[in-house]
Amino acid sequence: MLARMLALVAAWSAATALAIAAPAAGTMALPPQPAVRPAGMPAGYVLVSPCVPQMGEHWANPRDLKLPIYGTYRGRVIFSEIMIPKTVLDRGFDYSDLKALPGHTIDHVDIGYEPHGHAGMPIPHYDIHAYYISAAQVARICPARSAAR
Repeated sequence: MLARMLALVAAWSAATALAIAAPAAGTMALPPQPAVRPAGMPAGYVLVSPCVPQMGEHWANPRDLKLPIYGTYRGRVIFSEIMIPKTVLDRGFDYSDLKALPGHTIDHVDIGYEPHGHAGMPIPHYDIHAYYISAAQVARICPARSAAR
């Protein structure tokens, strides 16, 4: 199953690479990297997005965009993520092996549809987050600043 999923996801890897690559130098346009890597973050992964409210920071391996994305908050790994293009799901799709990083257990899974895509994947797709923390904890991640500040 995993091999099939990776083959299907390979179809959109080039589009994803174009979406996150810096136009001039051909290198990733990355936010500032933290001084300390989160414990357990696989080698080759870099921070690709700052904290997203009720989600966390996103880490990816720019050399292999078929690998899962991992998320962190306050230096701790809190989720695994895959993004599945809508066209792939429309054809039929099986994926039975989204695993937690070693030392973590999946608490719950959130699936969100992005009809217009977003930075990093600008096509209609589903974001599948397997969180290692409770939904109540996720709700408190990167709270939006109030208008009074």
